[in-house]
Amino acid sequence: MNAPDWNQPAATLSREDIAKRIPHQGRMCLLERVQEWSAERIRCEAVSHLAPDNPLRAHGRLGIACGIEYAAQAMAVHGALLAQRGGHAGAVPVGYLAGVRGVRLHAADFNEVNGPITVRAERVMGDGVTIVYDFQVEAGDRPLIGGRATVVLDAAAVARTKTQEST
Repeated sequence: MNAPDWNQPAATLSREDIAKRIPHQGRMCLLERVQEWSAERIRCEAVSHLAPDNPLRAHGRLGIACGIEYAAQAMAVHGALLAQRGGHAGAVPVGYLAGVRGVRLHAADFNEVNGPITVRAERVMGDGVTIVYDFQVEAGDRPLIGGRATVVLDAAAVARTKTQEST
């Protein structure tokens, strides 16, 4: 079996392939497919915002800030794909969304979005402990929400660093 050529565009991944790579299962797996990805970025499509039983929907409304969860799942898939590419076939480190900054809301909610949404995440910087992504959720050419997210991969390492800095 030949090793994949990681310089070529990656094949798309289905919802089932995504669910195998992230901790979110059932209705909480929000992404429908990975359209393309590289070492630096990922582009996904979702239609779960259209579902009346979307687990993030409250009082008949799916607020646009829920787009952060869509982006976080795209980042999780991206991290899993990179780990798999690096030969880590076993457990992938679980990332925790530590914070978001510069969030720009371009809509109030997803209720007026009648078609698929595109979720983009681009790795800006990172190491084995934290990763920073820029993210954007769009409906066609219309931006819905965007910002920057910090993902912590090794919370214990962050805690050790904070302890060492304070002593």
